[in-house]
Amino acid sequence: MTENLASLPLRQRAIDAALGKIPFDHLLINAKIVDMVTGEVRNADVGLVGHMIASVHPRGKFTRSENIDDLSGLYLSPGLIDTHVHIESSHLPPEKYAEIVVAQGTTTVFWDPHELANVLGVAGVEYAVKASRGLPLRVICAAPSSVPSTPGLEMSGADFKGQEMQTMLSWPEVAGVAEVMDMYGVLNGSERMMEILDAGLRSGKLIEGHARGLKDEQLQAYLAAGVTSDHELTSAEDALEKLRAGLTLQIRGSHPYLLPDIAAALLALPHLSSQITLCTDDVPPDHLLEKGGLIALVKLLISFGLRAEDVLRMATFNAAIRMRRSDLGLIAAGRTADIIAFDSLETLNPRKVYVAGNCVAEHGEMLFSPAAASDVIPPRDTMRLQKVAEADFHFKIPGLKKGKARLRNIKGARFTQWSEVIVEVKSGVVQIPEGFSLIWVQHRHGRHEATPKMALLEGWGELRGAIATSYSHDSHNLVVIGRHPADMMLAANQLIASGGGMALSQNATLLASVDMPIAGMLSDLPADVLAAQFKNLRELSAQIADWEPPYRVFKAIEGTCLACNAGPHLTDLGLTDGGLREIVDHVLEIWPDEA
Repeated sequence: MTENLASLPLRQRAIDAALGKIPFDHLLINAKIVDMVTGEVRNADVGLVGHMIASVHPRGKFTRSENIDDLSGLYLSPGLIDTHVHIESSHLPPEKYAEIVVAQGTTTVFWDPHELANVLGVAGVEYAVKASRGLPLRVICAAPSSVPSTPGLEMSGADFKGQEMQTMLSWPEVAGVAEVMDMYGVLNGSERMMEILDAGLRSGKLIEGHARGLKDEQLQAYLAAGVTSDHELTSAEDALEKLRAGLTLQIRGSHPYLLPDIAAALLALPHLSSQITLCTDDVPPDHLLEKGGLIALVKLLISFGLRAEDVLRMATFNAAIRMRRSDLGLIAAGRTADIIAFDSLETLNPRKVYVAGNCVAEHGEMLFSPAAASDVIPPRDTMRLQKVAEADFHFKIPGLKKGKARLRNIKGARFTQWSEVIVEVKSGVVQIPEGFSLIWVQHRHGRHEATPKMALLEGWGELRGAIATSYSHDSHNLVVIGRHPADMMLAANQLIASGGGMALSQNATLLASVDMPIAGMLSDLPADVLAAQFKNLRELSAQIADWEPPYRVFKAIEGTCLACNAGPHLTDLGLTDGGLREIVDHVLEIWPDEA
């Protein structure tokens, strides 16, 4: 989407229309405006000229326009602005994603395409930029800083340093440095991170944060490096410390269990800061269709006691301030005419959505299907792997054919801890203990030999089959969890053959799979078909795993290798310690059986 509010002829027409000298191109009459500056809900008509709001005036003051929409009983809000999203988590290409979220009222997103970048490098970001042009959704991109998120502990499809950042930050579609996940590198002054931060600071653009677990002096040091926002909120106390420190909060909808406490903490403050914004971060396709994207988060926060007017301000005016976009976020003369007409402030169902002055959606449905960019070829064939064998899933300890061993293992989901276990080894293969499962990771980008790495998982239960994914934050290597080599092999080979995606297997049978042949993370399917397949796979996964919210959930599979976070994680390079920044030998002690 492109608009030119600097056009002198457009401005002159808007001035003349506001003075009543010429008709408006479009009049929106008889609605109530939710004023994001004063918090009032007031009667007003809105006059549009081209893609710009020319006047917000008393009802009935002007009547001249060839296009008049009577919006009696409706409430007007600026279009919603999502301040941090990975569109890749919807597994949809940009045009299909736009078709869903614009109809829900989201008119602008700040996309961090670091999932694509970790597979394709700068070419992945270029694809994101080009594939987003000409859509009814305003897509502002960020330059991924975390490719990979933890250098030395994992290997993705590329390595970004200062030069790559300078290149991307020079593009007009890129508004800043994406979430800085290498917290260790920032706090310890790594050359790579200093280059990346320097490129961001010199560009004068935004620097987005990923301050998970940082507090006290570490949080202060992270801000001192130039980071100005964070969406990695882990509790209400964490959110308040970050707000007090001066960060812009991006309250995210992808971790809803945190929202009641965060809402209560905000309500206890003397006032609600303009540095509170909203974002979705990651939303799978079925949730996007059934529950909604940013609009679902807006409704949730209201249900936890926040005023609708305040939450809408977070999602509009506050977000525009964060994005440094004085053309967005308000229904005011001189701003871009991105407007939602809601049925009420209680239900917030969008009856009409206007983008740059044009009505593009009614009653939650787009009036047209956005076309894919004609000059963009979606990137495929990124699973650079040969078929695997059952023996590739035999967990072995070098030099031990028979006996026992004491091993380090990963305990927990999302927040992982180190643990230890004594295992038996028979015929050179570790016998997985009761209550444990196996995690297996293989590099898929063709940048090293791709010898599979394995570790024991505790706290996931005994998996009754296998779950495989090529969408695994953030290096997006091939990950399989399970107990039985035959099932794990079947699920892995399905993804290698299909070009990526997710698969379930049990008792040597493929239960379900979702093909994602574009970069191993996006689908060609219509959104509703993809959503149905994804929902079916998630539901069937309960036959394999016993899920225990909020941490041991289906979504956790995609984040189980996120080595930038504290604690143990398995990557394509081995068993890692995110706090110490080391690859760790899982073998602590062995006792060969000499008999």
